[in-house]
Amino acid sequence: GLNFIDLMVRQGNIDNPPKTPLVPGFECSGIVEALGDSVKGFEIGDRVMAFVNYNAWAEVVCTPVEFVYKIPDDMNFSEAAAFPMNFVTAYMMLFEVANLREGMSVLVHSAGGGVGQAVAQLCSTIPNVTVFGTASSFKHEAIKNSVTHLFDRNADYVQEVKRISVDGVDIVLDCLCGENTGKGLSLLKPLGTYILYGSSNMVTGETKSFFSFAKSWWQVEKVNPIKLYEENKVIAGFSLLNLLFKQNRGGLVKGVMDKLLNLYNSKKIKPVVDSLWALEEVKEAMQRIHDRGNIGKLILDVEKAPTPLMANDSTETSEAGEEEEDHEGDNENKERMPFIQ
Repeated sequence: GLNFIDLMVRQGNIDNPPKTPLVPGFECSGIVEALGDSVKGFEIGDRVMAFVNYNAWAEVVCTPVEFVYKIPDDMNFSEAAAFPMNFVTAYMMLFEVANLREGMSVLVHSAGGGVGQAVAQLCSTIPNVTVFGTASSFKHEAIKNSVTHLFDRNADYVQEVKRISVDGVDIVLDCLCGENTGKGLSLLKPLGTYILYGSSNMVTGETKSFFSFAKSWWQVEKVNPIKLYEENKVIAGFSLLNLLFKQNRGGLVKGVMDKLLNLYNSKKIKPVVDSLWALEEVKEAMQRIHDRGNIGKLILDVEKAPTPLMANDSTETSEAGEEEEDHEGDNENKERMPFIQ
């Protein structure tokens, strides 16, 4: 699986990454080739998906058994590689942190991305949940049926939400950070929960930018505990990778995966795969995520042959970030076109 955090690792926006050379990637699917001496519950030949603390973008991956889960019979490998990060993150934010219940409302940014689509699907399993989503305008037609109200990410979504729901929303899921933090807090109803689970606004160019980093944090509204107390609001953070690999909550995550696989087997959720890419095409795949061009998850497939370059391909890598997002729909003119699901 290819996630936005992989771009942040590449740019050096992650604290204490392994020393280079390193193999990126935090989730994968495949077939068990070998087992440790004390491993129980798995056999050689089993189809599995797994979390990995780096090193997932490889033909052979080794990870502790507590991070490995069997793939349902009717789930293919690309869906399995798209499943763990997105759905566990979405489920734990909605149900473990924010306690989503019938009749609540949720605002999710990047509604067309992997986590955004997982959030929308999980919200549909609870009666009468209203989902407000923001996304680039060119994605609206493809995802309009997955959320209740959809807004252009560059529009004044705060006023749009308040026009529909005067009191605001119960849950805000923010993967952008920066000025969106203050906007999200302002939209919370009393007893509402704001959850920060990413900071993609810090990634604007092809390399790490101190200016972008500083600007993003400068825009973050300073959180005043007294104000939270007076307004009855909750502010929280969620990092699945830290929960797994630094805080030793693999058992908790396994329980969540069991619930998610039951939902999958009941046909209530299904991972959305944007496209498949050969390992040699990782540059182009990362550019598609960087330009926010994907709907659902991008997958690196070790068995896929690279797609031949198109005649009008450029060897230049776009410096496009948030500012050029309106032109993302034309990405096919400047990159290899992979097999689109």
